[in-house]
Amino acid sequence: MKIALLLSGGTGTRLGADLPKQYIEVGGKPVISYSIETLSAHEGIDKIQIVAEEKWQDQIQKWLADADVKGKVQGFSLPGPNRQLSIYHGLESIREYGADEDVVFIHDAARPLLSRQMITRCLNSMEGYDGVIPVLPMKDTVYESMDGKMISSLLDRSRIYAGQAPELFRLGKYYEANRRLVPERILTINGSTEPAVIAGMKMAMIRGDETNFKITTKEDLERFRSRIEKRVCPIG
Repeated sequence: MKIALLLSGGTGTRLGADLPKQYIEVGGKPVISYSIETLSAHEGIDKIQIVAEEKWQDQIQKWLADADVKGKVQGFSLPGPNRQLSIYHGLESIREYGADEDVVFIHDAARPLLSRQMITRCLNSMEGYDGVIPVLPMKDTVYESMDGKMISSLLDRSRIYAGQAPELFRLGKYYEANRRLVPERILTINGSTEPAVIAGMKMAMIRGDETNFKITTKEDLERFRSRIEKRVCPIG
C-alpha cells in the first residue's frame, strides 16, 4: 500500500498573511486542495493522511466534500512543534492501518504544483531501495563559511544537490529511524530524509522538478497564482 502523508500544519509566518499559506485561496480554491486532488487522482496512491491543526480540520473536510478526492483521505494527525515531529505524529497514525513494507509518500501542502508524472516517477523508483528523494543539481557556485561572514572553502557543486518533496520511505524502517531521535534530537532535523540517512537507509536520488516549488514568500505565492491564472485563462 502507498500512503500519502500531506503536511499542512505550518503557520506560514514568513508569508506575513492572515492565515497559513496552504489555506489561502488561489483560483477559486485553497492551496491545499491542489495537492489533495492530484494525490487522490493518482491510481498509485491508496490512502491520504493529513497533518493539520484541529481548528482547520472541519474546514478541510468541507473542502474535501466539494472536491473529487475518491474517498482516499483516511484521517488527520496533529502537528508537532517542528516539521519532523509533525511527520512522526503522522507516521504513528499511519501505523494503525499500514504495514512495515508499505510506502509513505511525504509531501507539503504548500507545494501545490505536484505533478502526476512526479508521483509516478517517485513510486517507480522505490524498487530495491528504502526510500526515494527528488533532487535538483546546484547551478551556482557553492561556498562554505564557518562564521557566516567569510568564505572558508569552495565546494564541488557537481557533488551537491538540493532536496525536494515528495520524499518516499518504507514505513517500518522510517518510523524506527524517527523514533530513535525522539524526544530531543528530532527537534534539530530540518529535512525529511535526514533521519533515513542517519539510520543508514538506502536512499535513491531521482531528478526533481523545478516547477514543484514550495510557497514560502509572497513572491512564491504570486508565482503560483500567475501559473494558475494562465491555466484558467490560456493566451491565444
